[in-house]
Amino acid sequence: MSNPLIRVEHLKQYFPAGGYGKKKRYIQAVDDVSFTVERGETLGLVGESGCGKTTTGRSILRLYEPTGGRFEYDGQVVFDVEKKIFAPMLPYRKKMQIVFQDPYASLDPRMTVGEIVGEAIDTHKLATSKEDRFNKIIEMLQRVGLNSEHANRYPHEFSGGQRQRVGIARALAVHPEFIVCDEPISALDVSIQAQIINMFEDLQQKLGLTYLFIAHDLSAVKHISRRIGVMYLGRMVELAPSFELINKPLHPYTKSLISAIPIADPKVARNTTRIGLEVDFPSPMNPPSGGRFRTRCAYATEKYDKEKPLWQEVASGHFVACHNYENCQ
Repeated sequence: MSNPLIRVEHLKQYFPAGGYGKKKRYIQAVDDVSFTVERGETLGLVGESGCGKTTTGRSILRLYEPTGGRFEYDGQVVFDVEKKIFAPMLPYRKKMQIVFQDPYASLDPRMTVGEIVGEAIDTHKLATSKEDRFNKIIEMLQRVGLNSEHANRYPHEFSGGQRQRVGIARALAVHPEFIVCDEPISALDVSIQAQIINMFEDLQQKLGLTYLFIAHDLSAVKHISRRIGVMYLGRMVELAPSFELINKPLHPYTKSLISAIPIADPKVARNTTRIGLEVDFPSPMNPPSGGRFRTRCAYATEKYDKEKPLWQEVASGHFVACHNYENCQ
């Protein structure tokens, strides 16, 4: 793992939230997040709403200009805020794409599906003629399970699952290497979710794609991801191989998320204790000092109030940020 495709270091994303001068306030959406993604790997990113998952994905693509941190793509610096390095993004748009969460809102209702997929081809001048352009559009649609007849239809004529397939075809049109999947299944029916996840896996095997897969559903993420990162209130609290994270979680917040996964067997479910979090989710505009999870952690001590937990590797590939992870049983 010496030469990852994606390297994110100390990423920060703060949004202005009113006030002036010294009283100016910020929403700390992402605060000091670091991770890598190997070529051909799927890294899952989970956490409750408002923890900064989507903002992380959009910030590394510079859909939001980052407040701080450094991002490398295949060894090349895309941005380094401290050194004021901001590379032109157009060449990287061909290599990095995003599939948005809401297929109902991410497609222009005034454009046909052919125009939506073809727009990226036109922007990057990937077609040599009109015929070549048309063939590329049809190829992308067929790759995601649609056909040539769909090219002349508008988004409102499709179901949610079909619209998401159009969004995936649009992302694939420029032949990217890395795709941020921003909760691509959360707005879909359960039966359709499995189809979309299986399609993502098939595309990865055929095209060698690398994914950052963002989702709420931990059971879906563990199915598709090789490693999983857990975020809480703008920070990464645990990162580990998928199987290890599910079966040997160390951070109390990760344990709470895993205990909330529905269990199909009623006998097993009755004997399983869910770990509840009684205190409300703190505001990212005024997060707790020290360990951000301390206000909801049953194992928190005075040390949590003052010191930020170190991001440390406690086993091979297993990272955690917790003062008391050894005693959180």
